[in-house]
Amino acid sequence: MIESLGARTVEGMGSIGRFGRFVAQAIRTSIWSISRSSTYPLIWMQMNVIGVRSVPVIMITGAFVGMTLSIQAYDQLAGMGLEEHLGVLINISVVKELGPVLAAVMLAGRIGGALTAELGTMNVTEQIDAVRSMGTDPVRYLVAPRILACLLLTPFLIIYADLMGIVGGYFVSVIYLGINSRAYWSFSASGVELWDVCIGVIKGFFFGAAIAAVSCYKGFTCKEGAHGVGQACTEAFVTSFISILALDFALVVIFKAIYNTLWPIRSLV
Repeated sequence: MIESLGARTVEGMGSIGRFGRFVAQAIRTSIWSISRSSTYPLIWMQMNVIGVRSVPVIMITGAFVGMTLSIQAYDQLAGMGLEEHLGVLINISVVKELGPVLAAVMLAGRIGGALTAELGTMNVTEQIDAVRSMGTDPVRYLVAPRILACLLLTPFLIIYADLMGIVGGYFVSVIYLGINSRAYWSFSASGVELWDVCIGVIKGFFFGAAIAAVSCYKGFTCKEGAHGVGQACTEAFVTSFISILALDFALVVIFKAIYNTLWPIRSLV
């Protein structure tokens, strides 16, 4: 048992090391790709696949998040006579936490699985080896455009999710629950700061990079056969999901410390 545990630990550390080398190489090639206009068509193509085609599912997710929040929180606030403050709760929850995290999770399922399956199939059919045999770096040709596309477009997709969450929360709160529209927006404007919106958008850069890096790595290292590709897709989604939650926690701690440093008086109020 101890021997098995030790072997798994060594294998886990080796996997972490290989992933670290892969990410370091991907970062170098991504920086190189930005300075080369010849790689722009590849980036634009991935931006269309990753970003444009993800807009509908992201907007639907954001809308239902805001609508569900308004239904769940109304009874608690109405019991205290604070139902007009419902907009603050909905909007600040959407723009700071639920919008970015749920949008990233949806992208991990849709984009992460697609990237892993595509690269995994290329790996199984030896297309990646063919690219390497032609003297082209497969990381620069296949990975860098996908990482840059996810890195650049995830924040914009999060903005779409936030917008639809706010609209969905407003629709249910004002139209369905009968809250005064002027009071709803007045309290929302006074409670939600630009800092809150920026936090959610900045998280998108980290979430997008994590999704792309994990998915591409799993695709490059998947086992042979259809079972190997399917297993790689599952591992990519699970790993991306855990990475999103871990990054979210770390970023919350960091941003809270920054906020308390820049505005110490506000943090005490």
